[in-house]
Amino acid sequence: MEDQAVVRCVLEENRFIISAAEKDVGIPLKRPAFCPFKHLPVTEGAEISQDVQRRGVDVGVAILLQSANQRVLLTRRAKGLRIFPNVWVPPGGHVELDEELLDAGLRELREETGLRLEPEDVSPQILGLWESAYPPMLSRGSPERHHIVTYMLLHTSLTHQQLQAYLRPEPAEVSGCMWADTALVRAIVSAVDGQDTPVCMEGLPSTISVSEVSEDGMLTESALQVSVLCNRVPTSGADVERVSTGTKFALELWLKTLERSTGPGPAQD
Repeated sequence: MEDQAVVRCVLEENRFIISAAEKDVGIPLKRPAFCPFKHLPVTEGAEISQDVQRRGVDVGVAILLQSANQRVLLTRRAKGLRIFPNVWVPPGGHVELDEELLDAGLRELREETGLRLEPEDVSPQILGLWESAYPPMLSRGSPERHHIVTYMLLHTSLTHQQLQAYLRPEPAEVSGCMWADTALVRAIVSAVDGQDTPVCMEGLPSTISVSEVSEDGMLTESALQVSVLCNRVPTSGADVERVSTGTKFALELWLKTLERSTGPGPAQD
């Protein structure tokens, strides 16, 4: 079974519709090679609880917020969250009834980070769709959640330093924030989940600056080992701090978008 397709998507009357498309007019829909729904035996599928089966496939939206100096905002999910705790992702969440994708993304961005952007403040672009499951592979348990995540790129006219001044993260949702440049993103996406490929960290410092979020929502600067962001999803046992597989997919698409618009070159400060 193929793990990627080119599709169109539209949200109409609270129905998220995905259809086949030609390469030059569509967007990628991808799942990891280890997606549990790809490998789930029929007998195990029948044993999944009725609550999980009735939940079906949820639609989510995640915002890659690109600053004027080509940084993107990533947030670390709070350690108390049941799904993917301590994993780095873009701000995002479920699409609610009667919401448009952009409105849902801006709402989640505001609720999780405190950044208040209006539709007229940004230039949105859908990068791709990701089939997400939790747990992410069968070796870590039967699926409990099934999502299609829409990764949406938003361009802003503000630098990451200007945006940082407005960050007010919600501690129940977010335990850390960082602004990743293209060099760091290339290292992150080189750590392919499910593969033993080498990680390209040449020229990067051993640590980067992140904003830790205290229980009362205050931000303090801290150093994080770059190697942590290049961790891969474990095949068994407890999860580790890492960048999610779907986020790596979206970041790779972001790099391609930058190359098409500006050509390859160093990131701006």
